[in-house]
Amino acid sequence: MALRKPLVIISGQVQQLPSGDTLDASTAEVDVVTLTNGNASPIVIGSPVYSDAAGSVDLAQANASGTVEVLGFVKDTSISASASGSIQTDGILAATTGQWDIVTGDTGGLVAGTVYYLDPTTAGKLTATAPTTTSQYVVRVGKAISTTEMEISIEPPILL
Repeated sequence: MALRKPLVIISGQVQQLPSGDTLDASTAEVDVVTLTNGNASPIVIGSPVYSDAAGSVDLAQANASGTVEVLGFVKDTSISASASGSIQTDGILAATTGQWDIVTGDTGGLVAGTVYYLDPTTAGKLTATAPTTTSQYVVRVGKAISTTEMEISIEPPILL
């Protein structure tokens, strides 16, 4: 297989990357917003949240139209009630296996290659099994790439 050089723009001209030069650019931009926890309890890392009418976040759940629109995942270890914290809306979210266990209800962290969905029975939880019950929502939220990392890819809810 022949070695190929990437094309770059130099002084308005498209050229091959000159010998000795390298591409130095961020390949994974992550969007993080800071919002207030509107729940009466702390919200832990990895918990899926939605934005409520007051502009705060609360635990998302796939059982009602008002709680199903996942904004992102808590990025901080924990966000105390009424405190502000970071919510990651895309990219790769890393947490320990123990932290993921709290969110999934499993042990050993995430399962690499597994697609995760918003849980319809418990607010702020994820499940590896898509809901199948009428009046619940299927909301794919991401795919595990290891036991500690999830690639966030939130899809629109589908009402069953």
